[in-house]
Amino acid sequence: MFVFRDSLEATSTDSSGSRVDVAFTDSTLDLQGLREDFPSTLARLEDTVDVPLARLSQVHGDDVLVVEAPMPLGEVPSGDALVTTTAGLGLMVRVADCVPVLLADPASGVVGAVHAGRCGMTLDIATRAVEVMRERGAGVITAWLGPHICGRCYEVPAGLRDEVSAVVPEAFSETSWGTPALDVGAGVRAQLVRAGVDVVDVSGCTLEDKALHSYRRDGSEAGRFAGLVWLT
Repeated sequence: MFVFRDSLEATSTDSSGSRVDVAFTDSTLDLQGLREDFPSTLARLEDTVDVPLARLSQVHGDDVLVVEAPMPLGEVPSGDALVTTTAGLGLMVRVADCVPVLLADPASGVVGAVHAGRCGMTLDIATRAVEVMRERGAGVITAWLGPHICGRCYEVPAGLRDEVSAVVPEAFSETSWGTPALDVGAGVRAQLVRAGVDVVDVSGCTLEDKALHSYRRDGSEAGRFAGLVWLT
């Protein structure tokens, strides 16, 4: 069910902070929201991690929502990042090539989850989520960059590469077969480092690894895997 799990605890002896858990699911779960069995799949995942999960209708924008409770199935707001200070509430973003970013400061009890695709990276949504977390007291933030399509595989037209890399130079790339490409992971990582965030890279290219869902590989039939973060 998971390709990666980790936890982080506040280290200061005088801190009243929390423990943070993070996880990325694999292709044994399909969290594509349009699937008929999505409600039961979501319930299974919530049972496994033992927290309710807040989520979004992701739109490749830069809206960051602060949440305190999960949303009913029919009332999911639009946006591409979530932030909470509520212990026992999980945050979920779903991807199939985009970069899932999980953010946490256990000492301050603030976490976030970001869906960062090409458009979100260009809009600097990861940095925006960091800013919202800091507005709520976050200090030292750690980010986990989950599996995503790598810069050797994400082929794009030359004009699009030039347009995007003019905004985020670190995203400029070339495929393994020598054509123009973008490395969204490298771009998001650079943005987070500039924002003063410690970054943990979780390996895995979604196009190359069939244990992960990939839109580029599977087209409209592609499933979605999730990045999850919660405070306990």
